[in-house]
Amino acid sequence: MFFYHVALLGSPIELLTYCALEQIQNGYVVKVLLNTKESLGVVVQAAEEPSFECQSVSEITERFFTSAQLERAKFISEYYSSSLGLALGLFTPHESKKRAFEKLSVTPPVLTAEQQKAFEFAASHKMSLIFGDTGSGKSEIYISLICDTLLNGKNALFLLPEIGLTPQLEIRLKVFFGDLTALWHSKLTKKRRVEILSSIHEGKVRVVIGARSALFLPLYDLGLIIVDEEHDESYKSNSAPRYNARDAALMTGAKEDIKIVLGSATPSLSAILKIPYFRLKGTFFRSDKEIFYENAHNELSHALLGQISAALAKKQQIIIFLPTRAHFKYITCKTCGKNIECPFCAVSMSLHKNINALKCHYCGFTERIPKVCPACGSEVMEAVRLGTAEVTDRLREIFSAHRIEKFDKDEITTNAKLNKILKSFQSREIDILVGTQMLSKGHDYHNVGLSVIIGIDSLLAMNDFKAREKALSLAIQIAGRSGRKENGTVFIQSKNCDFFRKYLNDYDSFLEYEKSVREKLYPPFTKLMRLLISHKNEAKAKEITDKTVQTLKEYGGAEIVGAGVCDISKIAGKYRCFVLLRSDSVKPLICAAKLVRSSFVQIDMDPLNFS
Repeated sequence: MFFYHVALLGSPIELLTYCALEQIQNGYVVKVLLNTKESLGVVVQAAEEPSFECQSVSEITERFFTSAQLERAKFISEYYSSSLGLALGLFTPHESKKRAFEKLSVTPPVLTAEQQKAFEFAASHKMSLIFGDTGSGKSEIYISLICDTLLNGKNALFLLPEIGLTPQLEIRLKVFFGDLTALWHSKLTKKRRVEILSSIHEGKVRVVIGARSALFLPLYDLGLIIVDEEHDESYKSNSAPRYNARDAALMTGAKEDIKIVLGSATPSLSAILKIPYFRLKGTFFRSDKEIFYENAHNELSHALLGQISAALAKKQQIIIFLPTRAHFKYITCKTCGKNIECPFCAVSMSLHKNINALKCHYCGFTERIPKVCPACGSEVMEAVRLGTAEVTDRLREIFSAHRIEKFDKDEITTNAKLNKILKSFQSREIDILVGTQMLSKGHDYHNVGLSVIIGIDSLLAMNDFKAREKALSLAIQIAGRSGRKENGTVFIQSKNCDFFRKYLNDYDSFLEYEKSVREKLYPPFTKLMRLLISHKNEAKAKEITDKTVQTLKEYGGAEIVGAGVCDISKIAGKYRCFVLLRSDSVKPLICAAKLVRSSFVQIDMDPLNFS
């Protein structure tokens, strides 16, 4: 009889011991019983015969995780303080033995002198960052690196922060690599997933483009991982294990023989300080930008409408950015001043006129728009803070001869809708696209003559040490959508115009300023870990928080920066508290996490969300 430690796939339960009549190699997927229910597990290692009676492995499947995959999962489990089963649940196992790949004949794009220097820099470093201005031609460098990788008999992975970027990039890569390319993301059908995995196993797919989940595909002979828009927070998972795909890619490159190339027009301070970088300035196509600032906040002003009219008269396309979805962020009573809040979350409900209802963007609760204020009974209520739907509706009234569409997560609910609207904008059927952060994600359309930024001040005002970096990065990315091939215009509406005037065209100087502000206090100079305590009973949530703080004080290995009730004190009926820890290194934080782990305490290493 043989005994094994088994991790249950996707489960928060720690390793369990099972027995088998035959030897099983580490990494193989097995079927086991847990409380009479069949589950999938992974054999992690052989175990000594325990003192208790073990259940037998029900079946040994042909699927397996390689030793490299096991090591990656163990790192994620340890660093992000989750069970090994949850970490392994991110990965897709192999289904066949390694296949030999033939070297291919591919032709890379023609590079400019500066692009060639950037390519050579990345090719000569195991890890590198291409810090390239918007429109500087980073994509051509990436494609050249992929060509080089394939010619050396290895495969490539191209990570993007969101699936909104994938259709356009897929088209570009297919021009060079044809059917060797596959697109991977969460909205694929089960049938398509099976087809892609089969093609990967057979060696028919050699280049995978995808969002963060693509990092865990069973790609043999992986020689290159490109992480485009590396600064983007979409690489960070909001559910356990709360990993950052960019950091996980860097860890993978450090442990395995894989080249890692990060890219961004607005790289994070962390990447700049830790990764060798090449500064690629200017634009691939000669163009000039004219930037207008208006000292205003969230309004379709005469100056703004004038810029839109001028761009339309030139038959140029326009993108308009706002940080909020729906028609308005919330409804406020003019008598008592209170907002209409979600009954299950301590946040204001958003107005959605298309369904004539208020909706909570945290738990999804929806209710009809009340005729009177629930707090005081007043009938005098008003909608506050402009949103994408309201801007779209008003512009359709003013510019009725033009096609204006909305581009946010409320509108783009399927991959088909995403492809349809991007194709329509590419073919110039849409004149104005109104959207949220999705607009900033690297879309390359040469006919956009005007980029408009409204409501950016709400990002600057966030309770977040990275608020300035996030706001400026987003403004630069949106501004970069205009004038990609010809001259363009940028219109920024803000009460902080001096900040954007100073740094919009000088991100290098901003990074130096931000470095001086964060030194000795915030990442990347220190490490942060956030504990989120949630419970359906408010008193119990506070009690667990107090006990957690006391345990951490007795431990003494990490600084307690703060503790208390979260800014959003309740979500989905659960009361929320937090403890924020800081340390000069990660080890004390990992130790602290082990001391306080429970079903009521969520652990977030390197947090990006503080609400």
